[in-house]
Amino acid sequence: MAYPTIDAPYGFRPVNLLGGQVFAGSTRQMAIASGHATNIFFGDIVIMSSNGCINNATLTDSAVQVAGIFMGCSYINSSSQRVFGQYYPATITQTVDSSNGTVAFVADDPDLVMKVAIVSGTTTISGTLRAGLVGATAAWVANAGSTITGDSKQAILSTTGTATTLPLKVIDVVPDTTNSSGSFTEVLVTWTAGVHMYRGAAGI
Repeated sequence: MAYPTIDAPYGFRPVNLLGGQVFAGSTRQMAIASGHATNIFFGDIVIMSSNGCINNATLTDSAVQVAGIFMGCSYINSSSQRVFGQYYPATITQTVDSSNGTVAFVADDPDLVMKVAIVSGTTTISGTLRAGLVGATAAWVANAGSTITGDSKQAILSTTGTATTLPLKVIDVVPDTTNSSGSFTEVLVTWTAGVHMYRGAAGI
């Protein structure tokens, strides 16, 4: 039987919730600051900033105040029409705290389980054995996404560990996309304790 090949990372894709609960596609609208200068792609991890707006998550570990996974956005275009986009194109200047603001749709459930590809660094897909993978903590790689597809290219590093500072925990492997050596190229992950802004004790 031929298995699909994962040849590039694609970001974080919600699958379900912890305990086997169904992810119904629910998202929360969160503001993007006027003039935000960096693209945000479908499947990117986003964090909450002290200005009450989401921001790109650039940390590979020790991440805090994660808001969730970016699932698209809407904004007012040059013809004064509200449009919906797969990704946020940088430097849109619009009023925050009004109906004309730029908003992101974020999968913000702190119990989210996400499918993600494994890389050895940047965008190179890596096959990894189950041993030392399931139950380990992991760092993510904040690759820039594609402005053509609008999709993320974020992934997790193959060098998993046990450090409590790492933001993600591997909870299972994805057997459907094992490589020719029998190694896993995708896993299911969730947030480690205190990383998500709804579960952290401190304010922002």
